[in-house]
Amino acid sequence: MSQTPPPEVEVAGLDVVFASGRRSVTAVRDLSFEVARGEAFGIVGESGSGKSTVLKAIAGLVPAPAGAIRIGGRSLGPKRSAADRKLMQFVFQDPYGSLHPRHTVEQTLQEPLAIHRIAKGDSLISQALRDVGLSDALRYRFPHELSGGQRQRVAIARALILSPSLLLLDEPTSALDVSVQAEILNLLARLRRERSLTLLFVSHDLAVVAHLCERIAIMRHGELREVLPVERLRRGETSDAYSRELLRASLGFARAGESLAFSPETR
Repeated sequence: MSQTPPPEVEVAGLDVVFASGRRSVTAVRDLSFEVARGEAFGIVGESGSGKSTVLKAIAGLVPAPAGAIRIGGRSLGPKRSAADRKLMQFVFQDPYGSLHPRHTVEQTLQEPLAIHRIAKGDSLISQALRDVGLSDALRYRFPHELSGGQRQRVAIARALILSPSLLLLDEPTSALDVSVQAEILNLLARLRRERSLTLLFVSHDLAVVAHLCERIAIMRHGELREVLPVERLRRGETSDAYSRELLRASLGFARAGESLAFSPETR
């Protein structure tokens, strides 16, 4: 009898506190959720709700004084090892700010390979560019010579070049035009399917999350208010009062969602 594989992501009782002198702010409080292997899981909430802090805590970019984080059934310690960082990769909100302005695309993609001592860098870089729909001719360009969508594709290629199983996506489309947002969502959907990736996607935009994710967690003031399937969200079937208010405040949710409809074959 085969055993059920563990969730790809398990977060239990997570706290994140930021302190300055005698003052402290609890950014995340007693947060718990699970993400199945291969699932696209969204976290939404207004600014300051703690959703991006959750991703940073999982990646080890901010300390978490309480709680447990497991990836693929393995517990993570206070610091992330090289193996941990190879397993999960981060894509940030601002594609221009996350790329070194004086590094070419080739240098940007070569850096994670050099850090992890991976050979055959030239062929891997060419493949990574093809995977995100970019021409190999762009490898010698600098970030300022690329469009916003191209820069975000480079950032995704940098994350994928180490063949992770988990992508941590912090509002990766919010700095892009609506048409380019749709292209990036199409790309993420295709890469997820082809590579069996698990996606943990943070956004303030319900329409964006609803088109990529099967389940959505709603946060407020650092606390998890509700986790529900996207079908229930579309129908407005929320059990939490704040979730209903957030959905009601997202004016044009259905229309925006239609404008971002995507085909898995789109590159």
